[in-house]
Amino acid sequence: MQKNTFLNLLFFIAVLFNVSCSSTRFVKQPEANISSLNLLGEYEIPFNLKYNGTFTGGLSGIDYDAKNDLYYLICDDRSEKNPARFYTARIFLKQTGIDSVLFTGVKSLLQPNGIVYPDIKQDRYHTPDPEAIRYNPLSKKLVWTSEGERIVNAKDTVLENPSVLIINRDGKYVDSFALPSNLIMHATEKGPRRNGVLEGMCFADNYKTLYVNIEEPLYEDGPRAEITDNNAYIRFIKFNAAKRYSTAQYAYKLSPVAFPAKPETAFSINGVPDILSLGNNKLLVIERSFSTGRLPCTVKIFIADLSGATDISSMKLLNNREFIPATKKLLLNMDDLGIYIDNIEGVTFGPLLPNGNKTLIFVADNNFNEAEKTQFLLFEIIE
Repeated sequence: MQKNTFLNLLFFIAVLFNVSCSSTRFVKQPEANISSLNLLGEYEIPFNLKYNGTFTGGLSGIDYDAKNDLYYLICDDRSEKNPARFYTARIFLKQTGIDSVLFTGVKSLLQPNGIVYPDIKQDRYHTPDPEAIRYNPLSKKLVWTSEGERIVNAKDTVLENPSVLIINRDGKYVDSFALPSNLIMHATEKGPRRNGVLEGMCFADNYKTLYVNIEEPLYEDGPRAEITDNNAYIRFIKFNAAKRYSTAQYAYKLSPVAFPAKPETAFSINGVPDILSLGNNKLLVIERSFSTGRLPCTVKIFIADLSGATDISSMKLLNNREFIPATKKLLLNMDDLGIYIDNIEGVTFGPLLPNGNKTLIFVADNNFNEAEKTQFLLFEIIE
């Protein structure tokens, strides 16, 4: 047996041992006091890779079931290429990062009536826009978010509210969360913007709490992020996970867009595509900035602390400074890694390393665009 093969075998054994030992004692949500992140490697899925008759791009959310060493990945295909769906996968590690990603299953997301969701041509008022997914090992159920739709123009108006939905692992609908009134879509400039609503989500407090985040500011909270600081605030919405209603909302200030668009009037964005609980009222926050004319994204990782933040549930933030937002601290700017970074949209804790350190795994959504990548990044957590 070659030396490298033997070392890789030892690595796999150590990872499986750590996962099995930690998962058989009790189910407890991972926490981390992160001081820095060490990139271990990246892995790319080939464009338009087909699995069980479906296209595997558009991966915009990821979560890890440690007990079964299984990953859940949601696809943001709006039932256009294949019915709205999520995948299961195994991610095999090696000393230098990720060895391979193996898809093991695909399930359609089902409506309450048990039927797959329609595409835009079939029923544009009920087409989903899947964005985030999390697994609850206590209930053995999944939660996923849809951004809904807001089209307002001279020809037509389509208003579909965002949603937070509970499903079984086979994709069957179980229940939904009651959304606060400020997440209702309106034809006027009130409430959520189109494609800027429920992008990120995480459990907290050992699965007693669920946080979801708005990707971009509500209309009444102020403007979208721009190239200069313009006090663009989004919201973290806190839910009682068992009773499925919101209990608080907190403001989080977005950084400016990282680079000017070319031309300057073209599309650009900075928003939050995903969050992850670190424990003690702290969230890992991904800020992902994209500007037309520049293919890579600028992805910054922050640690937000909600401890002293004001509950803004009944407030509008535009021209309002009578609130305290969550504090934020920059942990990593992925531009500093020296590698191409694509449209990172999901993050989860991964397995423990042989040295006992925790890991984070990020996934990028390629938007089913050949110029973009379905990219996985593995980081070692330094506490």
